[in-house]
Amino acid sequence: MPAAHDAATPARKFHFISGLPRSGSTLLAAILNQNPRFRAGMTSPLADIMGMVIAEASSKNDFSFDVSDEQRVAMLRGLVENFYAEQADAGVVFDTSRLWCSRMPLLGTLFPQAKVIACVRQLSWVLDSMERLVRRQPVGVSKVFRFDTNTTVYSRVEALTDPRGMVGFAFQATKDAFYGQYAPGHLLLLTYESLVRNPLAAMRAVYQFIGEPWFEHDFENIAFSADEFDARVGMPGLHSVRPKVEPIERSSILPREIFARFVNESFWMDPKNNVSQVPIV
Repeated sequence: MPAAHDAATPARKFHFISGLPRSGSTLLAAILNQNPRFRAGMTSPLADIMGMVIAEASSKNDFSFDVSDEQRVAMLRGLVENFYAEQADAGVVFDTSRLWCSRMPLLGTLFPQAKVIACVRQLSWVLDSMERLVRRQPVGVSKVFRFDTNTTVYSRVEALTDPRGMVGFAFQATKDAFYGQYAPGHLLLLTYESLVRNPLAAMRAVYQFIGEPWFEHDFENIAFSADEFDARVGMPGLHSVRPKVEPIERSSILPREIFARFVNESFWMDPKNNVSQVPIV
């Protein structure tokens, strides 16, 4: 059991990384991990485990009538704290999941001071990046597409952008957070374009948002590996991070009509949509 905090030991802070896939969340975590006070990683199972606990503590379970809201809050908060209990040297923990944007009210209840950093990118380029991963593995098949071998770029895009698909759910969850009542003061949108083109300015904005003293990062020597996980889902390179943070200019491999279909979906780029004045970097 982890030792209780005393006056000399400040309470650990929790923040959350969410947003769209292929939009820089793994890169952000790799950069944050350079700070010895921070602990960040790729997508964790914590949000999924929490969902199962919420369900079993609800009317799904016949005995849930004996579970109070106070008990639910204590259990869920304890789940987060104990999940990272072994990371004793980390004063600030960042947990990553595309689910967090859809659970802003829950996070606001469990950790009122927590911040959510949502990584976003133009949707056409998210889909382009996913398609590149598929084509890189022509003799394999991915769990992302339910191991279906009879797909085309058109059916793959439809599967990804379905409301329950890998990209579609994350996109709607990010919009939910952006337009929700918990956005002010708790949500920051970090664009992939800013992170790779000017990582220094982007990370300074992140530090200001979470209220932490600046740490000098090395943007030319980034280290991260999740090869085992990527292999398990049948998509090698899904969480690969290049050692140097820099933009890579390229042409899209998507059919023109698919690229054009999603090119104007970047809701965060229109100032009129930002009624809550969410900071966008």
